[in-house]
Amino acid sequence: MSTPIRLLIADDHPVVREGLAAMLNRRADMTVVGEASSGREAIDLFRREKPDVTLMDLRMPEIGGVEAITTLRAEFPNARFIVLTTYDGDEDIARALKAGAQAYLLKDTPRDELLDAIRAVHAGHKRIAPEMAAKLADRLTTPELTKRELEVLKLIVAGKSNKEIGAALTITEGTVKAHVNNLLGKLGVSDRTQAVTEASRRGLVHLD
Repeated sequence: MSTPIRLLIADDHPVVREGLAAMLNRRADMTVVGEASSGREAIDLFRREKPDVTLMDLRMPEIGGVEAITTLRAEFPNARFIVLTTYDGDEDIARALKAGAQAYLLKDTPRDELLDAIRAVHAGHKRIAPEMAAKLADRLTTPELTKRELEVLKLIVAGKSNKEIGAALTITEGTVKAHVNNLLGKLGVSDRTQAVTEASRRGLVHLD
């Protein structure tokens, strides 16, 4: 019998970690070698255990999933990651894949699909659900926000007025208005409230 696939689970919800570990450990070809509750803990555990495949949540305390993947891929270029999350925005997907994840799955993915994805990633393949691929394709035709527009957007989400945004970024109120108009156009919305909703849906910002 071949050596079991060694797995690391990184998720800040104990119930999710324990449920995944119990399910995966029942497979003859898999064994969970570590469970992390934060991105920082995931990095430390990975360095110690050198798992074959890591299941990584995106939103975790201290260090998020994308940053953890980026850090570990820089140290271990052949490390293999499956993002397992509740976030399905095109920006979330793009950031995770750019960081080096080989698969992107939602937490409601059927069990057999998750198991197949683990085996596929371990074998050197990539896995992304068709609906995720469609979102990435749509993203290619959507104008990207500039770094400054993204900064303005995050301050809008924080409830700041144009005057407050100008003070925070040391730019004039007129310049803020221009950035707001540009980002509204790029997001395809007509006001700040819609901008927040659309940015959250796409994963440009997170409201929690």
